[in-house]
Amino acid sequence: MSHHGVGLRAVMRSVAFLTAGALAVPVLAGCSSDDEAGKPLAGQDIAPAARDQIADGGTLRWAVDDVPETLNTFQADADAATNRVAQAVLPAMFRMDAQGRPQRAADYLESAKVVATEPRQVVLYKLNQQAVWSDGREIGAADFAAQWRALSGKDSAYWTARNAGYDRIANIQKGANDLEVKVTFARPYADWRSLFSPLYPKSVMGTPDAFNDGARRKLKVTAGPFSVKSIDRDDEQITLARNPRWWGRPAKLAEIDLKAVPRSKRAAALAAGKVDLAEIDPDTASRIAHAGHPGAGGTLSQGAAGPAGGRTAAKDLRSWAIANGTDEDAADEELRARKKQRKAIATYERQQQALRGFDVRKSLEPAYTQLAMNGSDGPLADERVRRAVARALDRKALAAVVLKPLGLPAVAIGSHLALAGQAAYADNSGALGDQDTAEAQALLADAGWVPGGPLKDKKKGKGDKAAGAEGQKADDSEGGEDGTYIVGEDNKARGERSEYTDHEDKGAKENEDGAKHLADGKYDQHLKQGGAAGAYAPKGTAAPSPAAGPLAKDGKPLTLRFVLPSGSGSGSLRAVADRISTMLEKVGIRTDITKVSDSSYFKDHIASGQYDLALYSWPASAFPATDARPIYAKPVPAADGSLNVEQNYTRVGTDQVDQLFDQAAGTLDDDESRALIRKADSRIWATAGSIPLYQRPQLTAARSNLANVGSFGFQSPVYEDMGFLKKGAKPSAAPTGD
Repeated sequence: MSHHGVGLRAVMRSVAFLTAGALAVPVLAGCSSDDEAGKPLAGQDIAPAARDQIADGGTLRWAVDDVPETLNTFQADADAATNRVAQAVLPAMFRMDAQGRPQRAADYLESAKVVATEPRQVVLYKLNQQAVWSDGREIGAADFAAQWRALSGKDSAYWTARNAGYDRIANIQKGANDLEVKVTFARPYADWRSLFSPLYPKSVMGTPDAFNDGARRKLKVTAGPFSVKSIDRDDEQITLARNPRWWGRPAKLAEIDLKAVPRSKRAAALAAGKVDLAEIDPDTASRIAHAGHPGAGGTLSQGAAGPAGGRTAAKDLRSWAIANGTDEDAADEELRARKKQRKAIATYERQQQALRGFDVRKSLEPAYTQLAMNGSDGPLADERVRRAVARALDRKALAAVVLKPLGLPAVAIGSHLALAGQAAYADNSGALGDQDTAEAQALLADAGWVPGGPLKDKKKGKGDKAAGAEGQKADDSEGGEDGTYIVGEDNKARGERSEYTDHEDKGAKENEDGAKHLADGKYDQHLKQGGAAGAYAPKGTAAPSPAAGPLAKDGKPLTLRFVLPSGSGSGSLRAVADRISTMLEKVGIRTDITKVSDSSYFKDHIASGQYDLALYSWPASAFPATDARPIYAKPVPAADGSLNVEQNYTRVGTDQVDQLFDQAAGTLDDDESRALIRKADSRIWATAGSIPLYQRPQLTAARSNLANVGSFGFQSPVYEDMGFLKKGAKPSAAPTGD
């Protein structure tokens, strides 16, 4: 589905008004088109270059997480690599521009517009007369019709993951000639531009067998600047080669190799020359910045001191250790450890030398991270408690934890349904209000949670739930022996809290310094993912307690289960979670932090509802009326008695939000549709099921002579323009055609 100069609107409300269940939503400004959308918070970083500055040929080795299980983007197990292949080899009627808005893809489409609204909506597509499939057949109405039938939802033999929009089509037929496709809708559909992107050939969509199995492991017929040359699952690589039948600007690269490389091994793969391009984490970005500016932080060898303060030679180490009272066995062990250390240092320094040939290209992903609150049961089933959690948060400070050290705009986003720059964006957070400790405490008091209330025995009874599938605690944890750390469980003296605060201030200073270094392309040893201001207190230091003390109700403390992934790539999430826990503790809410394995985090905890608080991300869409509806739709009982939540893992929804989505999808007036989306977002804010925090960072390591590739931001990649610069050529202000 990861990534701000937009200020928050403070809207003050009384507790009584909130308790009554009324929603104070700001009046929306009618039909002004892009008045509130603003600009993207960060632009592309792709080293743009004119095509005449790029050499013909060459192979781009591009790291991906995995070789995809399927090449069919409409199947449930499609992933980011599936989409990357589709972008390079298949038609798309519309692609995203730098502001995340759909634009006509001229290589495939001469025009597309609504030509009738009564009695039904009709869209007429006029195709590029040169557009052909790799087998020589023209792209036409038969392909559109086959895709519609496969994705309409009417034939259960097709194993489709989504059919939104296709289920509104009544008929598809050829227009006045073979290059025209007339699509008639049974119901009006505002997001019609989302359809047929990508478009598969009728040979894939024509039968259930071809759809379900034929396109999983191969794509024989394509129509992009590249085609699928081979898939090697043993070597974990997909090779894309120039499409000889491509009618657009010829691809500069001869091939693109999509190589599966775990994120933890990408620094080594880059240094070893195995890949040229890879999305990376902040730690790897810091290493590359350091490699390019070695004077900023010195080398590891300078800090690897021997017994006398310098690097003692291996042949002298053993005798030195024995002379200083170490027995021979211990001296041998020490020698082996020192040799191992020096070998690791030598490897690291060789890698640093190789990493000088790479740049870090930074932007923000078209995705945002949110704090999700499970409103199905427990304290968060009460809307007042959810709102109190939201009002306790300083969202700008949380954004700074992740983005400021990277030199990216640390701005809290104001919408669930769009990001700054997109047409539907507006800061609707005023429907809930700014951070306000007093208001949060008042909401909790109104919900019956009072400070210093009598507590029952803290030992867990049969009815108490633990975070995680089947009530099991995580084995992999940094919090405690049972995988759990409860913020606020043990309130110590004020002096100890002062130590915690001093540590937080020190961390803030280190992060500020680190931000400057990475923003300038320099390295700072303190810049580590998860090393954010206030992220971790010294071991044994109690977190600060609120003046009023922990809250309780009916003999139970107000403790929320905060579930987090434990993997090495989740340091930023854990840093943000620690700051959230500190903020909540100031209003009397304790958090039971449990870290679980990455593999089970989403399936066993988020999707199954085994959490109170969690952090995860959603992608932003240019078509929120279609794509965001399942994320915020009100859960409904299924036939078997279970609750059908679709993708709404907070289990919080309202009939009114559903109606606003339906109205937005059903109007053909773009301004009216945007106004309805913004109104729906205000209502989502008011229910406080999830709180958007920040747009996810996008960090890409790219070989320095690579052009027109890197961190793309909103914009769809232009595969035919990617390539290696000619000798002596430099990136230009903007890429241009031949």
